[in-house]
Amino acid sequence: MPVNLTANAISAINAGDVNSKPVVQVLDIKLIGTTQERYRLTLSDSESTQQAMLATQLNDRVKTGRVRKTSVVQLIEYICSTVQNRKIIVVLNMETIIPECEIIGNPKVIVESDLGAQKTISNNGNLSAQRSALASFANIKNLSAQNSNNSMKNYPPAIQPAYQPPPNYKSHGAIMKNEAPARIIPIVALNPYQGRWAIKARVTAKGDLRRYNNSRGDGKVFFFDLLDSDGGEIRVTCFNAVVDRFYDKIEAGKVYMISKGSLKPAQKNFNHLKNEWEIFLETTSTVDLCPDEDASIPRQQFSFRPICEIESAENNSIIDVIGIVTAVNPSVPILRKNGMETQRRILNLKDQSGRSVELTLWGDFCNREGQNLQELAEAGVSPILAVKAAKVSDFIGKSIVTISSTHLFINPDSAEAQTLREWFDQGGKDIASQSISRDNMPVGSKNEIRKTVFQIKDEGLGRSDKPDWLTVKATITFIKTDTFCYTACPLMIGDRQCNKKVTRSENSKWQCDRCNQEFEECDYRYLLQAQIQDHTGLTWVTTFQESGEEILGCPAKELYMMKYEEADDTRFSEIIRNRLFTQFLFRLKIKEEFYGDEQRVKITVVKAEKVNHSAESRYLIDLISKNSVFFEQRKP
Repeated sequence: MPVNLTANAISAINAGDVNSKPVVQVLDIKLIGTTQERYRLTLSDSESTQQAMLATQLNDRVKTGRVRKTSVVQLIEYICSTVQNRKIIVVLNMETIIPECEIIGNPKVIVESDLGAQKTISNNGNLSAQRSALASFANIKNLSAQNSNNSMKNYPPAIQPAYQPPPNYKSHGAIMKNEAPARIIPIVALNPYQGRWAIKARVTAKGDLRRYNNSRGDGKVFFFDLLDSDGGEIRVTCFNAVVDRFYDKIEAGKVYMISKGSLKPAQKNFNHLKNEWEIFLETTSTVDLCPDEDASIPRQQFSFRPICEIESAENNSIIDVIGIVTAVNPSVPILRKNGMETQRRILNLKDQSGRSVELTLWGDFCNREGQNLQELAEAGVSPILAVKAAKVSDFIGKSIVTISSTHLFINPDSAEAQTLREWFDQGGKDIASQSISRDNMPVGSKNEIRKTVFQIKDEGLGRSDKPDWLTVKATITFIKTDTFCYTACPLMIGDRQCNKKVTRSENSKWQCDRCNQEFEECDYRYLLQAQIQDHTGLTWVTTFQESGEEILGCPAKELYMMKYEEADDTRFSEIIRNRLFTQFLFRLKIKEEFYGDEQRVKITVVKAEKVNHSAESRYLIDLISKNSVFFEQRKP
């Protein structure tokens, strides 16, 4: 059905209109850009056409077909910018009036010289051309009424206010570039095609000042993250001289008015925010502190994921997590590869999903929030911890670690924290949770597979391309004690410890061939060989550091010193003897590996849990119930 478009809308927008919300038609849509998808539109008001760029947050309108060629739309938010001496309309928000109809009118392309003439006239203080266009625009209702006799359905913009022409600056002399104040826009509406802009947002995170050296010389950089009242987030980066201007001025939690920065594509390797752009401040940029607190801007924005979903999260992805702190380990010093010492502390979190996960704190987090959490845990309190921007690690299972932009919130005042506390206090603290850390097990039904020792060999497990994962309830019958641990490199490579075997050098220092460094102290890590047995048979298994500690109940270094330094064979033998004939639930990884020219099936213990007889009884009862249903269904 034919409709009326807003007359002279293109001319009015080129003249500076940003408020009238005109109805226009989309004549053409083209996908441009290789690294980032952007759509270029051709808009028509039935008389003139103009090129437009669609803001990326509206890309789904095109992909889902809500906006397509010949659609009639109403522009809600828009701005006209000059790009490479050409005027272009940037569409920030719009609504579809009619998804598809015939081309309306006989639109023609506005000649660039005409636009230049408009600009020249405007700069000389003569606004007659603009006012002529706007006068026609103000008479939309009259034009619509005249066309009603032609049986055309009218779509006057229901929320269009009368357009106010730009203020006349004649009495102020020549207008300098950017003299007019920039209007505040939402972060989600920022794009590189805008001229003047300003945002009002709260700093949710401030990165450390980092120094670097490259082919162009020495430099320094820092970043901070912003959140506005509409929930939009964006990262701001400063280099060198700009760092000197703003580093001390920026405080986390404060609200600022920021303008005159440049927008560039976000570097997703370092920027986890859900925004394809980031702001780079320049020497001409302005950052002004807002003295009055703005309650409309939240202090932080979370996107919590249940711990059970971390199992399927991609390695190195950034997530938000909230959970009950069930265990806090002491902070330990760690020597990094560059020779600098840092701190590491490991926590355990659990939630209603029935899973728990390890959180590794690094650096200042250990002695700041980590110490606070340890004191609460020692006082018998199970605090709630909200983690903003933790990194997922798949090193020996799934875990999460802190990074420079991570924020920790102890007992936050939020609906999620209140729900979690109620669950925990009403029985959640007594519900056993399954750890997803150090298990390295794939997600799915394989997590629940129970097998016997006999089935491992009988079914040929471990001989396929991928390892088999299963759980065996068995008893330890023998532990080799001649070589139960090895000396390991304590240096950090990224967020992981090297752990390679080290040897004594000629100067009595420990040397790591991988890191090519020497150090005074080494680490001691378990490498246990043990026999496990159930009612169907026995087999050899290998256990490493974490599972070794779970079986023997003490660190490898303590056991090593007891046997070789203190020569306390009696106490050493007692520890080993107390672990024999103890029943565990062993989480096993089974994979065929080459040893020289020989293939062997290697069975590795990734976790060893003492049998919880209450939980095991529930498991057996459930298994009996399932089997009873199965056999009932098979009866003739």
